[in-house]
Amino acid sequence: MQQKLSRNTVIIYSSARQNGNTAAHVKSFAEQNELHVVCLDKFKIPPYSYSKNYSDDEFFSLFESLLHYDHWVFASPVYWYSTTTQMKTFIDRITDYMDDEHLKPKLRLLRSKDFSLLSNASSSEAPDAFVAMFKNTFSYLGMQFLTHHHKSSQTLA
Repeated sequence: MQQKLSRNTVIIYSSARQNGNTAAHVKSFAEQNELHVVCLDKFKIPPYSYSKNYSDDEFFSLFESLLHYDHWVFASPVYWYSTTTQMKTFIDRITDYMDDEHLKPKLRLLRSKDFSLLSNASSSEAPDAFVAMFKNTFSYLGMQFLTHHHKSSQTLA
């Protein structure tokens, strides 16, 4: 993902440290490509609930604002072969669109979108399990995977 992007792209990221390695990776990539950045950690997104009783919830408005972008770039550090809690919660909440007939048409809009992945960890490569979670989830939703760029935190400093 080193070349300049010409598409309508948004970076969706989460990290336990707002000024850490992931933030630096996102900032650099966003500045190179003049992209909009959404930090999930700034939004109130309660965990998925079968009862659908969410209070003080910003997930629906956030998700629908992201539908205006053609290319979603997910950015996260690798924590124990997985993503951050807030990123996982965001992904889990997409289920709200899967089990509500009135919301399914909006979910189907993902079929015309692409996604990519930015990651960082102390390892030289992201674990296969980390990458597979994103690829499998968003491919299932009909999105097309474009690329993955990983930075070792050993080379970020």
